[in-house]
Formats: sequence, C-alpha cells, structure tokens
Amino acid sequence: MSQETTKEVWAISEQHEGKLRPVSFELLGIGKKLSEKLGEELAAVLIGNNVSDLAKPLTAYGADKVYLLEDELLRRYTPDGYTKALSELISNKKPSIVLFGATINGREFAPRVAARVQTGLTADCTGLDIDDEGRLVQIRPAFGGKLMAMIVCPQKRPQMASVRPNVMKKTDPDWSRKPKIERVDVNVGPEGIRTKILDIVKEVNPETIKVEEARIIVSGGRGLGSPENLKMIEDLAQVLGAAVGGSRAIVDAGWLPHHQQIGQTGKTVAPRLYMAIGISGAIQHLVGMQTSDIIIAINKDPEAPIFKVATFGIVGDLFQLVPAITESLRKAIAKKN
Repeated sequence: MSQETTKEVWAISEQHEGKLRPVSFELLGIGKKLSEKLGEELAAVLIGNNVSDLAKPLTAYGADKVYLLEDELLRRYTPDGYTKALSELISNKKPSIVLFGATINGREFAPRVAARVQTGLTADCTGLDIDDEGRLVQIRPAFGGKLMAMIVCPQKRPQMASVRPNVMKKTDPDWSRKPKIERVDVNVGPEGIRTKILDIVKEVNPETIKVEEARIIVSGGRGLGSPENLKMIEDLAQVLGAAVGGSRAIVDAGWLPHHQQIGQTGKTVAPRLYMAIGISGAIQHLVGMQTSDIIIAINKDPEAPIFKVATFGIVGDLFQLVPAITESLRKAIAKKN
C-alpha cells in the first residue's frame, strides 16, 4: 500500500462469544495516545456477527468510531474469513496505523493481513510511540531479550503492530459517549474459508486461576531447587487466592505447564500483586511482569536483577521466609474471619 492514508489509527477489537477480550481495551488506550499525537481519529474494528452492542464499550474506552463487519461466516474466528474481511477494509479505507492484540488469533491473522496489503508488521510489541517525523515507533525485545529494538516502517502503509496483552494500560471509560458506527459490507463467501469449526471443547479446572486474568500471582523460579518445593508456592497462592506462575527455567524443566509460564515466551501479566520467589529476574522474565502494580521479590542474592523492578525486596532464605509468610497470612485471615 502506498504512503497515502486517511487520518485514522485502528485498534482491532477481539471478541469471543459476544464478549470483548481485555486486550481490546488496552489497544484503545495506547491507540488514543498515538492518535492524539498525530491529530487523527481512533477507530475500533469489530468483526463477528450480531455484535453491534459491543460498540458501546468500545466507544466508552476511547474509540471515535467503530467499523462493524458482520456476517454469519464471521460469527466464529477463522483465519481466512477474518483476513479477507479486514484486508479489504484496509485497502478501501487506508488507515495510517493498525494495532492487533498479540493473542493466539491475532498472531495468526495479523501477518496474513500484512502480506495481503503488502506492508510490514512488528509482532509482540511492549511499547509504541510516535517519532518527530510522525512515524510509529514499535518497541519490542530482541536477541532473546538482551536489548529493546525500536522499529519503524518508513515506506509502507499502514504501519502495523501487534501488542502483547497486559502490557498497555486501558483508559478510564466515559459511558456518556455515544457510539458512531459505520457498518461495512462484507465480501466473504464459504468457498474462501478453508477451515470449518466443528466443535469447541473447553478445558475447565475450577481450582485453577488463569495467570493472565489473576489479580494476585505467586511465581517460583530456579531458586526453589526442586519441583517438590513448588508446594510452598502453591500453599502461599492458596492462602492469597492467587494464581501460580513460574519462570521459563522451571517450565522448561517440566515443573509447571507452559500456560503458567510468565515472560517473553510465556504469558504477559499485570496483576495488582506479583510475588517473585527464587526468580533472578532475567530480562525475558521481566518483560512479562514488570507492569504489575506491586512486585514483591524474595531472593538470597542481593544483586539479583529482580530487585531493580521490585516494589519491595526481601533478601533471605526463601525456604524459611515463604512458609513463615504463609503461616502468618493464614493466621491473620482466620482471625479476621
């Protein structure tokens, strides 16, 4: 696509079964900052079927308008259907910037869209800004997290980036704003969709809290020494009503499943409280949790990098500290109740 664009920044709003995913609001938060710097409008793009009622919250969280693409063939996500619908919209409207959530779906169809409209895409961004020339600066970890790369797309438009969930902050909603909806005719036929969803099977464990949705997370690292010592982390998490997470080192060792891994190659989280126990704080881990509101680190090494981002740091033997903290909390909660 050429440099010619309309004056719009787009945030692709992801919904599932009629509910917006949290990353949709996070994209609107950073999208609003970018659009204000450029003097452009912020538009949300909503794809699905019978989802027009979702335009209200998108508007409340910052969208100046909502492009609504509805069709029965788009009711459930398919890479072919979503790619075709969005690619055609981009070609017709020519936005300056398009932002995706780096979710399972976003990581699949964002590069397809970029290829269709012949532009670049920076994946898994942890920061976005506008430079002095009005270009989108896309910031992401590179070389295994050893440095932060700043990437621009000087020649092609739109400028496209996917953003890791739980990295950007959503703005406070203004529910007095009225939605401005532009319905878009969708040219998607069944012959163009090569995959068919036959059934959706949900794996539900009522005792497990998803780390990406948790308000409190207790994470363990290599400092635990052995998988048997994870019991200390799990006991503390149970008392706090928290999710259990871990560093890449213990996930690679098979102590925890991958969906509980925090970090660059795992989940990005932003809970109210994050406890890092026996985690040294390599940059790969920090990029996944450093936006947490409060970070408490326990490590025997006073020079551990985790202390540089911690709100509170405790230098000491975790094998003595963690059981003592757990027992004190258990007594305090019992006394309160």
